[in-house]
Amino acid sequence: MLKVSAADFQRNIGRYQDLALREPVAVTRNGRESCVLLSVDEYRRLKRRDRRVRLVEELSDEEIALIAKAEVPAGYEHLDEELKDWNP
Repeated sequence: MLKVSAADFQRNIGRYQDLALREPVAVTRNGRESCVLLSVDEYRRLKRRDRRVRLVEELSDEEIALIAKAEVPAGYEHLDEELKDWNP
């Protein structure tokens, strides 16, 4: 990711807008990254991957019952190893 100071970004905004179409541009203030400029396509790609997190307490009884009945599809048995030492 390209890093640029806020002052340089302000002086050359068009240049960095063009560069952001190819790779994210991190804008720094006092040497620390403060924001990132990226293409609309990349932003939309990331937003599609967004997930809404819910607490278990927010689930309805019907949703909990559906989760309890769910089965892991064939081909994912290797993930059982990930849970072998898990404690609730």
